[in-house]
Amino acid sequence: MRYLTYVLLLAGCLPGGAPAARAQTPPPFATGADISWVTELEASGYKFYNRAGAPQELFQLLRDDYGLNTVRLRVWVNPPGGYNNAADVLAKARRAHALGQRLLLNFHYSDTWADPGQQTKPVAWRNYSLAQLQQAVYDHTASVLNLLKANGITPEWVQVGNETNDGMLWPEGRLTVNGFGNFAALFNQGAAAVKAVCPSALVVAHVSNGYDNGLSRYFFDGLRASGARWDVAGLSLYPDGGTWPGFLAQADANLRDLVARYPGKPVLVVEAGMLRTLPVPTREMLRRLTAQVQALPGGAGLGVLYWEPEAYNWQGYTLGAWGLDGRATVALDGFRPASPPTGPVRNPGFEFTAATALPFGWATTGEAEADYTEAGGHGGLFRLTHYRATAYQVTTSQTLTGLPNGTYFVRGWVKSGGGQPTCQLYLQADGAEQVAAVPTAASWVALQTPVVAVRNGQCEIGLRSVAGAGQYASLDDVELVSTPLAARPTAPTAAPPAPGLYPNPGTDEVTLSFALSRPGPVRVLLYAATGRLVRELATLAAAPAGPQALPLRLPPGLPPGLPPGHYQVQLSSGPQRLSFRLTRP
Repeated sequence: MRYLTYVLLLAGCLPGGAPAARAQTPPPFATGADISWVTELEASGYKFYNRAGAPQELFQLLRDDYGLNTVRLRVWVNPPGGYNNAADVLAKARRAHALGQRLLLNFHYSDTWADPGQQTKPVAWRNYSLAQLQQAVYDHTASVLNLLKANGITPEWVQVGNETNDGMLWPEGRLTVNGFGNFAALFNQGAAAVKAVCPSALVVAHVSNGYDNGLSRYFFDGLRASGARWDVAGLSLYPDGGTWPGFLAQADANLRDLVARYPGKPVLVVEAGMLRTLPVPTREMLRRLTAQVQALPGGAGLGVLYWEPEAYNWQGYTLGAWGLDGRATVALDGFRPASPPTGPVRNPGFEFTAATALPFGWATTGEAEADYTEAGGHGGLFRLTHYRATAYQVTTSQTLTGLPNGTYFVRGWVKSGGGQPTCQLYLQADGAEQVAAVPTAASWVALQTPVVAVRNGQCEIGLRSVAGAGQYASLDDVELVSTPLAARPTAPTAAPPAPGLYPNPGTDEVTLSFALSRPGPVRVLLYAATGRLVRELATLAAAPAGPQALPLRLPPGLPPGLPPGHYQVQLSSGPQRLSFRLTRP
């Protein structure tokens, strides 16, 4: 049974033998964000633009464009600037409530930030005894909740303290000074106020570093042993862009342990984030994190919230999910249903993590330290590189399954310093292999293998290097391409396709039909009508004699976007030269 989602009251279990209640509809998984900065940002002139590029109120933008159903708001006691005080919280809560968004209220019990490094008492409470602090916690919590309640707003969750790894309201409530007893007494006063004013609200106990099982056990074991009363375990997760897959694996193990160790107490990721400059890794991290929390046993994962995604160029904060153009980055697409993949290759542009030692989605054999991703990609930020200061052998590969049987080739963009005894882009299927030697090239060049027949629905693709000290090669934007019917073997009586380009006029991808008089390498170049070289379109290490059909992609990045006009596509193979006119509509 899903935690806190179904209520089944059996007849005779209520006083007076009340009849059984019907099972309630489970509340949806919480996807949301802490956007407590919003009023301060708006007052400073910040505007937010939706996916269509139109200015829009932030709460509605997050709901309509990204499906976020939950808002988290922090509460400070008497902040000097007024932001995050009771009145400011009410103003923001009204906006969320008007849009039907769920509310998580986060009490810091401070006039400013409270976190693992600081839990400073409000100025008005600084001389209070422990007993007075307990009363102040109760009164402050109840006062804010009553203000919301008087305006028809009831939070679904209330967080008693923020990242209270070492307690709160230091030094009286600091764990490393006075143990769990004082902290639990303070915490319980906040929890009691929540239940007195909003009995349906769930009390959240919050600890940071949600991947750290030792910290989580220490914290929640201490609360339990001291009689603290909480309903939900709240956790923060801030992975590094290059190592987030391993980080989330640790977090998943910790969340599963918490669910088993504290029965009946579900978990909620109340804060998550990664560098704003890494939007694609952040998107992939959010997708994986959301899937992991949703998959916790018994439905014990309640939701995932991003911390201040709307912040851009603001107070030095670097973990938002907004661009300087006032629009959300693709990071927030991690909350949207994933689009169907454009091809079978996982992480084809090596963009799913930042620079990392183990390319996400790819397998490494050989000397792993010679295989990594780094900045300087062809179509994005990152690329795969093979390099080591000493001689090495390494292969980066991916096995693709579920393919329709047919003929395929693999293509990508490469560059290399050259000199390697072996450096190949390869494709293997059903015992057959085709390779394309990576050429010496200081700039990116297109490279593709000859075709291979896939008969059992799977193949392996990759880059292999046998290299000397200091020799390198890089690969990016990898594709597995199913060859068009014209490229597949035809019956002996079938006429070969006529030489030419089709479709022509052509847009993003065209096919070059030609015939080679003898086997050999093939190079295809694109020229402007003025004779200026625009780009190399393809390089084949070896192609058989006879009719061929070669798909050519015209990348959007061709400067300046390959405007309409007439171009020349020139093919060379040994002494053979062919030229074709291409019209770009």
